[in-house]
Amino acid sequence: MPQTDRYKKRSVNIEFFAVEDFSNLPYPQRFTIILITSGTLKGIFNKFPITIVAPAVLCLTEYDVIQVNEKVSVAAQSFCYDSQFLNTITLSEAQGYFPTVPRIQTGISLFQRDSLFLSLPHVTEKAYPILLEWFFILGMEVQAQSDSKWVCRIKKYLIQILGLLEDLCLTSERSPVDLAIEYIQTNYSRKISLEDLTNCVHLNRVTLNKLFKERCGNTAIGYMLEYRLKVACDLLMHTGMKLNEIAHATGFEYDTYFIKQFKAKKGISPTKYRNISRKFSNAQ
Repeated sequence: MPQTDRYKKRSVNIEFFAVEDFSNLPYPQRFTIILITSGTLKGIFNKFPITIVAPAVLCLTEYDVIQVNEKVSVAAQSFCYDSQFLNTITLSEAQGYFPTVPRIQTGISLFQRDSLFLSLPHVTEKAYPILLEWFFILGMEVQAQSDSKWVCRIKKYLIQILGLLEDLCLTSERSPVDLAIEYIQTNYSRKISLEDLTNCVHLNRVTLNKLFKERCGNTAIGYMLEYRLKVACDLLMHTGMKLNEIAHATGFEYDTYFIKQFKAKKGISPTKYRNISRKFSNAQ
């Protein structure tokens, strides 16, 4: 529920959860930043397997889909805010000079879905205590509303948190799995061998598959198959492409092999999936 500003008698579209149990995610009409302070969780994020080990941060939009399958000693807290929260600026003296309200760009990249890497910024040992302190202040300000400037302070600390997370994304060293995933997502429509992936990240196949299983619960080639089928599902639902065209577009050499793999992984044929998904979509 939005907070009620007791000083200015207005609704402020933010929430802070001191204990995030992951049961209600994602929150409607909100960007959500989750600080995971201890434990390990495994699940599916936007159809891809993930393993998150604390300390960690997960950034969610209302359109993300997350399913937590396993939690071990997990402790987390979350801050949610409306996408326009940082743009609610009074321009009494600037009225007429700016055509629209200035948009604060900090943090926008964390909620774009060009790469899974941006949703899970790497939290360094140096950054963790800073994030923990700023999250603590956010929670205290939401609960206490210590004076009429409490919303301004929340915006200040939120901008600091978002800026730090973006810096971590830009400066952190990409893991071999991150690089291999990026290669797969960029080149999935072409023929990709395990040798292509090992050459991309400069690791042997045993080490690469070990890292993939730890991170995604699957081998590198298994992950690539899941990604291709995810794209195929989207094409089946949203386009009129023929099966052989979808097979070619998603990196399957033959449509017969595509159909075989689809049925093995999804339990139904591509054609049946198309009919069911469109029927369900039209009913919404």
